[in-house]
Amino acid sequence: MARHGLTGVLLVGGASRRFGSPKALAQFNGETLAERGWRVLGEACDERIAVGKTADALPLPFPVLDDGSPVRAPIAGVVAGLRAATNDVCVFLPVDCPLISAAALLRLADAATAVTPTGPLPGAYRRSSLPLLEQKLLRGDYSLRDVDATVVELDPRELANVNTVDDLTRL
Repeated sequence: MARHGLTGVLLVGGASRRFGSPKALAQFNGETLAERGWRVLGEACDERIAVGKTADALPLPFPVLDDGSPVRAPIAGVVAGLRAATNDVCVFLPVDCPLISAAALLRLADAATAVTPTGPLPGAYRRSSLPLLEQKLLRGDYSLRDVDATVVELDPRELANVNTVDDLTRL
């Protein structure tokens, strides 16, 4: 049921400082957060890319594209994902949003450049936004919040964000 012409990008490059270990490898309902995100992206998208820091050497069952930036900020992964994507519209899923559904990702994709009320990620971005995002990254402006985007209302539970082990336990 994956949508043709849609790229899903899993962001696995976070520092996980508050979590204490790589979030991508944390277990949730019998799979790692990374495996879960990869699976959900596969349900929604015909192309999937995982972006992070290859120096982290995370033992994942899929390849990770290095974001090519010394910065640990989501914008670096978004830029790398847009550069690598073969499709115009990409949905971006941070590894620490384990309750998101494929249907929610498709709603974001339908708006083409979209964010949720809680933040810029998960979100959808067009490849045409790449020059703006590259310039922001070069300037040291790591915020995605000021990118012109449609706000798409999603079930707040699906947007649960895992920043600590306690957050994961509460889910």
